[in-house]
Amino acid sequence: MRYTFTTEDLPNLAVDTIVCFKPEFDDVTDKTLKQLNGATGGAILTLLKSGEFTGKEGETVTLYSPVGFKARRVVLLGLGKARKTTADSYRRAMGVASRLKALSRSKSAAVCFGRLMDPACYQAAIEGYLLGSHKLLEYKTGEAAEEKPELGEITFAVEKPAGLRKLEKAVDRGIVIAEGQLLVRELAQTPSNCLTPQIYAARIQELARQYRVSCRILDEKAIAREKMGALLAVAKGSTEPPRFIVLQYRGGPAKQKPIVLVGKGVTFDAGGISLKQPLNMHEMKQDMTGSAVVLATILAASRLRIPRNLVGLMPITENMPSGHATRPGDIVTSRMGKTIEIINTDAEGRLILADALDYANKFDPQAVIDIATLTGGALYVLGYSGAPIMGNNIKLTDMLRAAADATAERVWEIPIWDDFRERMKSPIADLVNSGGRPAATATAGAFLESFIGDWPWAHIDIAYVDLEPDGKPYMPKGATGFGLRLLVELLSNWKKV
Repeated sequence: MRYTFTTEDLPNLAVDTIVCFKPEFDDVTDKTLKQLNGATGGAILTLLKSGEFTGKEGETVTLYSPVGFKARRVVLLGLGKARKTTADSYRRAMGVASRLKALSRSKSAAVCFGRLMDPACYQAAIEGYLLGSHKLLEYKTGEAAEEKPELGEITFAVEKPAGLRKLEKAVDRGIVIAEGQLLVRELAQTPSNCLTPQIYAARIQELARQYRVSCRILDEKAIAREKMGALLAVAKGSTEPPRFIVLQYRGGPAKQKPIVLVGKGVTFDAGGISLKQPLNMHEMKQDMTGSAVVLATILAASRLRIPRNLVGLMPITENMPSGHATRPGDIVTSRMGKTIEIINTDAEGRLILADALDYANKFDPQAVIDIATLTGGALYVLGYSGAPIMGNNIKLTDMLRAAADATAERVWEIPIWDDFRERMKSPIADLVNSGGRPAATATAGAFLESFIGDWPWAHIDIAYVDLEPDGKPYMPKGATGFGLRLLVELLSNWKKV
């Protein structure tokens, strides 16, 4: 895809399609609408009076062969009420546009923002197009495998050249972020037989090399030497050996303490001996999404040259039932030395994260953030609409909320009360790995809290926000890649905690 900028007037744009954003309107008053109304014999007024296009969010209309325009067609995209318009409005609008045949069948297109010069809206628009138009075709055959957009060039039409460099940087940033989010989606939707822990580790190593990120892979023997008993307990039931990945990106000064990102990497979760119900078990190939978000975030940080030192920790395993699998009632010893009574083998994510959180102490971090498809209970906290977060540092959770507001990846903090900590104590070991269904998301956070060192920490539970059940403008049905935009924004605007 080629991206350019121009200050040409709309009628002079020699492209197949022009795309224009329009907030809700009740009269033809702005320059673009007046131009189009005259060039189409009053079509804009006709559409307005009939209610076919008024600029409401999600509305689109295509005008063909406007007189005096070099473009073959003009697509109008509704943004909704002007006072409620945000950068995400442009992301959503371009997500809708990305699936219009008028755009996908064009070879070239120009996107017009009118007088708007806000870089965040330009960034969001290109993200929306790339996220909305992408399809996973690797496992398709025949004609479906060739179903790719023809669009090869997008021109951003601006009214004045002033501030153009900022807009160019915003679009470049949006491309990197969208590609990172698409990487998360691609990995999350890869079948588990094509993404075993060993295959996944090799893919991570390849990507790290490509984007100049240090990568170390611990095999099962190295994991055992590190005394990661909780991770090994989860891996026991599978014939596929586990891996533990350590990524390091050095974008800051040598003396700067790193921010450590920890991501859950269960490449398939059958629940172990506590076997899951068959319905929707196929979705458990996505139980490694947290690790994919960490990977894509560190790669994006490298591409964007974010001035931070980062470490990514990814415990990778399957959770399967077999004669070798850990049983309910077993007691395992974590890397920290704490003993854990296994109540439910399907509460495996917190076990592998426990060893990873303790391993983070090796790096003397300034802060640690873990992200995981951790609890089914998250569905009953915020549904598919946002991610519960927990932590021990108000400034860090405030920064996460600010990043969420800026990226439309919504989060909401829930508390870790002493009641929840008490529920995670075992009468015969130090901890239990499950406190039952009540407040399951909060008690899981209380469990993880037991393994953090003396540093600020935040936990992001992306269970259910990692999956779009119906399809939205820039999120087709399936894996969402939630968390990538959030973490990149957080790291880009990081303040000492």
